[in-house]
Amino acid sequence: MQTSDICVFQRIPDSELERFIEEDAPYGDLTTHLLGIGTKEARILFSTREETTLCCTEEAERVLRNFGASVTRLMPTGTLVPAGTVFMESRGTAEGLHAAWKISLNLLEYSSGVASRTARIVRAARVANPAVTVATTRKSFPGTKKIVTKAIRAGGAIPHWLGLSETILVFKQHTVFMGGLGEFLKGISGLRGRAPETTITVEAETASDALQIARGAGVDVVQLDKFKVDQLTKLVKEIRGANPAVRISAAGGINEDNAAQYAATGVDIIVLSSVYFGKPADMGVQILPA
Repeated sequence: MQTSDICVFQRIPDSELERFIEEDAPYGDLTTHLLGIGTKEARILFSTREETTLCCTEEAERVLRNFGASVTRLMPTGTLVPAGTVFMESRGTAEGLHAAWKISLNLLEYSSGVASRTARIVRAARVANPAVTVATTRKSFPGTKKIVTKAIRAGGAIPHWLGLSETILVFKQHTVFMGGLGEFLKGISGLRGRAPETTITVEAETASDALQIARGAGVDVVQLDKFKVDQLTKLVKEIRGANPAVRISAAGGINEDNAAQYAATGVDIIVLSSVYFGKPADMGVQILPA
């Protein structure tokens, strides 16, 4: 059992958890009410069916407490556990535990699925290139950004681009309004002066554009979009020769199957969205009389 080297994770706001509760149990649990078992004392156990990097256990605990339960065992976000691990246990009434059951499980399975995919990619990428950073885009499913951001950090990645408000990432869709890439690069010093503390990343879709960006003064990161691995291997060497100080990121089509190959090209950063979409973590739940 291991815990991620990232020890502090953001707290998902209560308002998010209240929204999940409102979606699933707006009027309580009709089944336990009609069966007459709601007031009986009970316990709930959450366990893994596969190796899992845990995420949002703290939020699941808050959901359970919202229904009057007390949590007696909890492993924190970022913990890597083997199959068969009971990682959280809680006690309360049957009605409270049944109401919290699926809300907590959905949160745990989806976020831990993202965290586990991320962790596998990070491990594979760093075997190929120990210095590489894995970063994730802002292409998460709408409404899930807070949860998936916590999840990718639990897996050892960082956010590449949380939103438009804090990042300078220049695309062709920007430079087309400025007379093209060459004209934009002529004015890079002015952009640097207006945002002296912010990293400037410029995306390239061709090798010639990438070298032009790298040779231009003031760009911090050249982002290579949708290049194949064999193209990247050659281009990374050319960029290093043109400007050893500029950092290189690769984006587009990177996933668990090929992340190690992209990392091995020598880029500094691999950027991906694929961790957000895939199988949830496989977890089991038991609800038993206390």
